[in-house]
Formats: sequence, structure tokens, C-alpha cells
Amino acid sequence: MSAPTTSGPVPAQVPAPPVQAPAEGPSAVPAPGSVLLDLAGRTALVTGAAGGIGRACALRLAAAGARVRAVDRAAEGLEALAEAADGLPGAVEPQTLDLTDLDAAERAAAGADILVNNAGIQLVRPIEEFPPDVFHTVLTVMLEAPFRLIRGALPHMYAQGWGRIVNLSSVHGLRASAFKSAYVAAKHGLEGLSKTAALEGAPHGVTSNCVNPGYVRTPLVERQIADQAAAHGIPPERVLTDVLLKDSALKRLIEPAEVAEAVLYLCTPQASFITGTSLTLDGGWTAH
Repeated sequence: MSAPTTSGPVPAQVPAPPVQAPAEGPSAVPAPGSVLLDLAGRTALVTGAAGGIGRACALRLAAAGARVRAVDRAAEGLEALAEAADGLPGAVEPQTLDLTDLDAAERAAAGADILVNNAGIQLVRPIEEFPPDVFHTVLTVMLEAPFRLIRGALPHMYAQGWGRIVNLSSVHGLRASAFKSAYVAAKHGLEGLSKTAALEGAPHGVTSNCVNPGYVRTPLVERQIADQAAAHGIPPERVLTDVLLKDSALKRLIEPAEVAEAVLYLCTPQASFITGTSLTLDGGWTAH
């Protein structure tokens, strides 16, 4: 059906309103097609920073100019991280901290512009054999500590009208695997916490998102190969192909540096409209 015609004078064209600059300010907008990666003047806190994803995130944020508070209980790993960061535009400040000290964790987050909740622990056991004390510790480190860290960081973020919370979740925050009850429970809880922080933080210029990698080439993954072999009754050399990468379309581990790039992007001005979501880096696992 053709559109109806009308008679009489044609209304004058109304000029389109000018495009509004992003809330983060016109000075933060780079040339079209580019992403501003300058975090000079920002303070970031990264937990679990002594190795793996946390180390990669700390180095990448420092390379972008941020002053990074690198938190971990492994003092030697933090010292090595600080040495690796020497000469970067930003700085890495090691801070030895056990996240089961929840009050100390909350205090450590005060004044942070960027919070990367990354620390994690893993144990692979059937539920009926899973030690209750380990279950409690996993949820303390991977769910309650992030809550306390967010709680400690928000007053400063709200006061300045800007903040970035990035929670290192996992494909296990979206899918379950057998024999990982504590880890899966903690990651699913972290997803909900992240979304709640996004809803509450939106009026204050604070975003909160999860990054959900599949299996990453880290000591955490390497250490669970023997446990996975025992739990599934297969030789250790078959764990990678038959268990870890079974549901992944890309048959390789993701590298920590790849995850760090995703974390960095969520801290940029261009990511200011991304909040309350999960950025999945799972090689096609959840495409099934």
C-alpha cells in the first residue's frame, strides 16, 4: 500500500539538534575509529595481581598510565610484578593482603577510580567430598571480598561522578561444570553482585561489568589438571582436550594478555554505556 498524500504547504524542515558530547566530556573523545587508552591520573586496584590474569591486568593498566594498587597475598609475586612494571607510564604499588581479612579489603579499596576484582581459588571435587571449610573460603575470597571491595570503592567513585568496576567472572558464571560447586556458586553470585552495582552506580557515572573468559593459561588452570583427571577418571594428558576445551569451538587456552585487553576497554570513555553486562571470551563455548 502506498503512503497517503496530503495537500497544503509542506512543513519547513526542522534542523536536527546538535549531537551531545558524551557525559565524560568532549576532551575525552578521540578521533573517530580510535579508542582512548590514556588512564593517566586514575588509580586502579587489582586483586590477585601476583600472577595470571591479575598480573596481566595490572601491567596493562599501568601501561595505559594508571597508578595500580596490586593486591595479593603472594609477596614474592608482587615484587616480580613491580619489577616488570618498571618504566611503564603508570606505576605498580604492591600491597600484600589476604582477602579473607574483609575489613582490610574494604579499607584497601578507598580512593580507587578503577576496581578489578580478579582473585580466585579453585578446588575440583564432587559435592559429597567437597570440604565445607574450602567452600566457605572460596565464597569469601570470590564473592564476599568483591562486595567489600566495591563497598569501599564506591564513596570515592560516587563523589567524583566516575568509576569503573570490572569483575573477573568466568564462563562458569554463565554455565556450570561438574565437580566445581564452590567456584560456580561464587561466579554466579559475582554476576548478580555486578549487575546490582551497575544499577546503583548508573546515576553516579559508575559502570560495573563482568569479563567471562573460558580456560585461561594460568597457574590456576594448570593446577587443576590432576584433580580433573582424578574426578573424570582419565589420564592427565586428556584433560585439556576431553574436559577443558571439550565445549570450546576454539581449541586453545586464552592468554592472560587477551583478557587484560578486554578489561582495559571497559575502563575507557568509549565503554561508558556498557554496564550490567557480561563480556564473554569463551572461544564459542556458550554458542552451543
